Amino acid sequence: MTAPLHEPTAEAAPSAAEEAAVAGAESKSVQGRSLGRIAWERLKRDKLALTGAVVVLLLVAVALLAPVITSLLGQDPNEYHEDLIDPLFGTPVGSLGGISGDHLLGVEPVNGRDILARILYGARISLLVGFLSAVVAVIFGTVFGVLAGFFGGWVDSLISRVMDGLLAFPQLLFIIALVSVMPNDMLGLHGTGVRVFVMILVIGFFGWPYIGRVVRGQTLSMREREYVEAARSLGAGRFYILFKELLPNLVAPIIVYTTMMIPTNILTEAALSFLGVGVKPPTASWGQMLSSAIEYYESDPMYMVVPGVAIFITVLAFNLFGDGVRDALDPKGSR
Repeated sequence: MTAPLHEPTAEAAPSAAEEAAVAGAESKSVQGRSLGRIAWERLKRDKLALTGAVVVLLLVAVALLAPVITSLLGQDPNEYHEDLIDPLFGTPVGSLGGISGDHLLGVEPVNGRDILARILYGARISLLVGFLSAVVAVIFGTVFGVLAGFFGGWVDSLISRVMDGLLAFPQLLFIIALVSVMPNDMLGLHGTGVRVFVMILVIGFFGWPYIGRVVRGQTLSMREREYVEAARSLGAGRFYILFKELLPNLVAPIIVYTTMMIPTNILTEAALSFLGVGVKPPTASWGQMLSSAIEYYESDPMYMVVPGVAIFITVLAFNLFGDGVRDALDPKGSR
């Protein structure tokens, strides 16, 4: 008997390098990404949003470190430098509002206070009111928006009518009237502290219907989703569905709207101080500086330009960052 012409040969075993490559490819192909990571990767590609975020962080750092920075510069926001003021016209001596090596942004007319020091301290008031009033609005808006959207019926009707009434209310006039009659001492606060506290509460209270409407609409949509129906079918109670199913999915729109609300609150605080019902002198405020600069805008335009640019940069940075966060958290966005 003759042997077969071709013996069957055994297949060559894959090398260790090939096995590692295959394993790496398989693990990479099944590796998932969380929504937070996806949003962060989208945000990193938005250069304008990152620029706005950097400016916002710098503003917060500058506001917190205002006493340290002014002490290093050797300036006090309430120290007068009358020797730097022209006694005839009351304007700073020198060009561009008295800008010099000691006073980098010049000095105020009449009294000669350092503008840079007052800008730094004014940032504390603006950011404090902007952030905390947004927190108040978010708390009220989230609670009432979720209740209206989830329970519906008479609860939704009642909360919606309250929101409509607050949206139609003349917010600015009410704040002016309320702050004007507030006492100088309240809840352990004095003077400027009372005014800042009242502004935070009133701005936040009249701002919650805006975010409340957004949260209500999102809740109305989410309560009919499959995962909510699945939780109900498994016997989950209302509070479990609210805190475990709905609220975690409302974080994204709440964050987006908060970043949009802060610059609006900063502008509101500046407007109140400009009208004379915000913080009182000698406490520094950007709106108050703009109000004082009206009398000198022709002879000393820098006094108006500096606080105006500070408000512009702050609001622009928050808006750029807010737009970037919105696009990053929106899965249907095109950017």
